[in-house]
Amino acid sequence: MLPAATRLAAGSDGARPAPTLYLAFELGNRDWKLGFTTAFGQPPRERTVAAGDLGALAAELTQAKRRFALPAEAAVLSCYEAGRDGFWLHRALTAWGVMNLVVDSSSIEVSRRQRRAKSDRLDVRKLLMMLLRYASGEQRVWHVVHVPTPEAEDRRQLHRELLTTKRDRARVTNRIKGLLASQGVRLATLARFGGALPGVCSWEGAPLPPALRARLEREWQKVLQLTKQIRALEAERRELLRAGTEPAVRQVRQLLALQAIGVESAWLYVMEFFSWRQFANRREVGALAGLTPTPYQSGDQNREQGITRAGNRLVRMMAIEIAWAWLRYQPDSALARWYEARFGHGGSRVRRIGIVALARRLLIELWRYLETGVVPEGAVLKA
Repeated sequence: MLPAATRLAAGSDGARPAPTLYLAFELGNRDWKLGFTTAFGQPPRERTVAAGDLGALAAELTQAKRRFALPAEAAVLSCYEAGRDGFWLHRALTAWGVMNLVVDSSSIEVSRRQRRAKSDRLDVRKLLMMLLRYASGEQRVWHVVHVPTPEAEDRRQLHRELLTTKRDRARVTNRIKGLLASQGVRLATLARFGGALPGVCSWEGAPLPPALRARLEREWQKVLQLTKQIRALEAERRELLRAGTEPAVRQVRQLLALQAIGVESAWLYVMEFFSWRQFANRREVGALAGLTPTPYQSGDQNREQGITRAGNRLVRMMAIEIAWAWLRYQPDSALARWYEARFGHGGSRVRRIGIVALARRLLIELWRYLETGVVPEGAVLKA
């Protein structure tokens, strides 16, 4: 099957290509570099507009069609790299009738020379040429990002904010411990640090310096505020789990029925991975999580380079963590027995390699469980 870009460029009868304007973006914080062309060998038309200026972008689209003698209703195919601007530009272009591709930047081929010239001007030209190659049928030139719906994207905010807030709290508590360590103070826990601070003394038994004590008090107030925010977010998530009727929330409840799956992992799996993607096969599941192998074969050389580490980093980290938990809480499952038979008698390095394979296979089994309701072989459900 031809890619969508090729179908767009072809006429309705497939015999004669329709005129198409190709547009590549190089998105910056202040400026956007635009590159226009109509075919290979055609010198590109390059322009710069202020970042986020849709009015100037619409004007440049009109001018480009005039420049290349295209009719006003000519199709437009554009692309830009996924990054800080997210998907709002994609939605704006789609609303204009432009077919847009959001490209995974890590999938774009680059020169393997140690030193290579790089600038926004060169980048937009390269994107434009690769867009032409993609439109001509070369599907593997890059990987196109699956754009979530606004609703699916909004569902990610709760757990992402919760993760960020917990990291912020850990950063502040580590800073408090570091400040105390600089005075020779070691505390087993910071649970009651606010009340214990007046009695904390340095290594020689003297009171802490006044400026340091004042700073520690301010840092502790940050910890209390972040803890309050974390509790509010967790309460909001509990309420959604209790009363939510959305399909994504039902999938979270379905995962929570399995031993070894907790609220954090179930929520992250569904909102980041399963609820907004339609996987065709198990290979797509492993590839999107970045858990697929990357062999290197050239002549007599044949070695494994490890997993790709592409796709969703949060899901990949959680998959490894849940794989260890699966061995502990589902020891009689088929996956746990497979792991023990193949990797259980090896050293620590072999077991760490095996846990990645287990994480990939478990992720696939969880996908099948959500799609068909069939519990992984030998797995135990919670009471």
